[in-house]
Amino acid sequence: MNNLSGRGRVAGLPAWDRCAVMGVVNVTPDSFSDGGRWFDTTAAVKHGLGLVAEGADLVDVGGESTRPGATRVDEAEELRRVIPVVRGLASEGVAVSVDTMRASVAARSLAAGAVLVNDVSGGLADPAMIPVVAEAGAPFVVMHWRGFLRGGNAGGVYEDVVTEVVDELHARVEAVLAGGVAPDRIVVDPGLGFSKEAGHDLALLAYLDRLRALGHPLLVAASRKRFLGRVLAGPGGAPPPARERDAATAAVSALAAQAGAWAVRVHEVRATADAVRVARAVEGARTAGTTPGAEGERGAPPGTALAPGAEGERGAEGDR
Repeated sequence: MNNLSGRGRVAGLPAWDRCAVMGVVNVTPDSFSDGGRWFDTTAAVKHGLGLVAEGADLVDVGGESTRPGATRVDEAEELRRVIPVVRGLASEGVAVSVDTMRASVAARSLAAGAVLVNDVSGGLADPAMIPVVAEAGAPFVVMHWRGFLRGGNAGGVYEDVVTEVVDELHARVEAVLAGGVAPDRIVVDPGLGFSKEAGHDLALLAYLDRLRALGHPLLVAASRKRFLGRVLAGPGGAPPPARERDAATAAVSALAAQAGAWAVRVHEVRATADAVRVARAVEGARTAGTTPGAEGERGAPPGTALAPGAEGERGAEGDR
């Protein structure tokens, strides 16, 4: 992995010295999170620019919901939704990612100015996807995926979720490499919420180091997902609505950044942008190996070395 602050760098994309923030623009009427708020092209472009103003480094544009039970849109409709938004944002200098499982949408989006393809199926849904990405030389997100969810938690049974996700992602990355995608343009994503229950998602977050050991930059997409609702609800409680999970999302973003994630994908950008910057500042202090000795704080004086050891489910809403 080409390292930058220990989290990797993706060829063809800007180099950030911290965890990057990927803002989400869902150009769909049926997203679990947005409820069609950005379905209009003008509104979607305006929203994407707003996310950048709040601190997003990339904007991920998707025209098809992947929530359980969602009906797939046809190719023409997905293109109609996505391409004008990609073109509009790219023309404003925004680094645009396209969230699609269709090779044709990926190809047209790259031609319209997108710089990254984010495929939740990792190229499994459309056999033409890998050749298209390879020919374009585009960075590619390979997500852990066990198939479409058309009425249940398909494939969501694990004996050891971390080991199985790591092994399956490794096999998928090998297939993508064999298909011609350059190793320095591959990003891996554990697929939180996809064919996974809350306990699975939490275990994967607890062992992000195992995923980073695959040797590719890591994208963590936890934003507003159902497992956060379960955590916030507590035993027997009712999970809060998706839009009331942004503080929990920011907490995961800080943890992911601290664990070395290359990027986090979120709906509400401002809090996560703050979170990853704080995580980077703490990382910098640890790297420096000294305590700052800030005014009014107790602790070691400036320049004192740190003592050894001081370093201290896939559900109806767990989708795009």
